[in-house]
Amino acid sequence: MSTTPETIQEKELTLYERIGGAAAVDAAVDVFYRKVLSDYRINRFFDDIDMETQAAKQKAFFTMAFGGPNNYTGADMRKAHARLVKMGLNNDHFNVVMEHLGATMTELNVPPELIAEAAAIAESTRNDILGK
Repeated sequence: MSTTPETIQEKELTLYERIGGAAAVDAAVDVFYRKVLSDYRINRFFDDIDMETQAAKQKAFFTMAFGGPNNYTGADMRKAHARLVKMGLNNDHFNVVMEHLGATMTELNVPPELIAEAAAIAESTRNDILGK
């Protein structure tokens, strides 16, 4: 397989850039939370959350995690989710969130290889989010 200048250049771009930058992250977070908040399996974890603030934090986190500008100022994953772990947050709930992340990116026509890359990044936070 030969490497063309385009594929070399694409590999130098961050996932954030390859999925479409700020506009793509904003759209993904909006669709993602629509899915999450309508899912009876996990929506109780958001009952007392200011969703406008939550969405802004999520956008900043995804931007940073996907290689964009780092403007994330939220708590680390373990601290940010400790209250939810006390409410019973577990692997099954994390799996539902992962399901919604994949469905969101599919709905927004993100190529499968980029969805897999984003999923791997999200998966890498599992133990911290679940306090393990």
